[in-house]
Amino acid sequence: METASRVELIVKGNLPEVPSQYIQPPEARPHLHYSGDAASIPTVDLSSSNSAREAIGDACRNWGAFHVINHGVPIHLLDRMRSLGLSFFQDSPMEEKLRYACDSTSAASEGYGSRMLLGAKDDVVLDWRDYFDHHTFPLSRRNPSRWPIHPPDYRQVVGEYGDEMKKLAQMLLELISESLGLPGSSIEEAVGEIYQNITVSYYPPCPQPELTLGLQSHSDMGAITLLIQDDVGGLQLYKDAQWLTVPPNSHAILVLIADQTEIITNGLYKSAQHRAVTNANQARLSVATFHDPSKTARIAPVSQLSPPSYKEVVYGQYVSSWYSKGPEGKRNLDALLY
Repeated sequence: METASRVELIVKGNLPEVPSQYIQPPEARPHLHYSGDAASIPTVDLSSSNSAREAIGDACRNWGAFHVINHGVPIHLLDRMRSLGLSFFQDSPMEEKLRYACDSTSAASEGYGSRMLLGAKDDVVLDWRDYFDHHTFPLSRRNPSRWPIHPPDYRQVVGEYGDEMKKLAQMLLELISESLGLPGSSIEEAVGEIYQNITVSYYPPCPQPELTLGLQSHSDMGAITLLIQDDVGGLQLYKDAQWLTVPPNSHAILVLIADQTEIITNGLYKSAQHRAVTNANQARLSVATFHDPSKTARIAPVSQLSPPSYKEVVYGQYVSSWYSKGPEGKRNLDALLY
């Protein structure tokens, strides 16, 4: 029970101070009163593919992230996904949550938990976060019986949400490829069959947010991540040597370029380094949908973008390194540079 629900038990105990295993080293602590505002992060309107293609190229070069609007995903589905996630974390009794506890010894294990890194020992700083991870693609991985049964439409909505997000991810990968002058299928062919995980993250109020992180600094491992957050906010992007807070936009979807797309595009497009901060007064919720290669996929820069700046990597080995060593920003990706 400890690994599955540690944050929640601490919060319910009304501890006035953060336990030591959650206190970040001084150099990693968020300067909550000095972070900049990422209000200038690009917003791309997908209703016109021609203008979107150019805007996406600029955003991938300069930010590694952008919001999309007119994305085709029903707004009511975004709202329902957020409300279901919040209901699970705030309304379900602990006994119910622990029925879905994930395997803390396995990377990206499906279910409910709070510890991200494998073999986390007492000297590893933990994130101030609980989460539920759903495996949704390929369909052979999708087993709704492993997902919560309350509220009654939980499983149906997660399935629909995954379907819509996969369609959007494929459209975006096509536009990203074309923005580089490549055939639209280039990145998706390099990725191969898409593996999709949907992770709902819950960040309870924290008594000392200046000492903690909800999610440590990292870039995502896979190809592309589609994220929605609630109106509390707390996501930060690292740009131009400073952390910028991303303003919530409930109707938009945030696109984060991930590490394998940086490799495939030979570094022309950079993955987005980001983190989550906490606050003392309000819980926060976000839903991240990851689109990744299979563990056996071999990832390298596409041949049209040469000479290669990154060594070829087997994606499963990349994932193992990320989970066992910890991300520490983008160190796992930087290790592949020639």
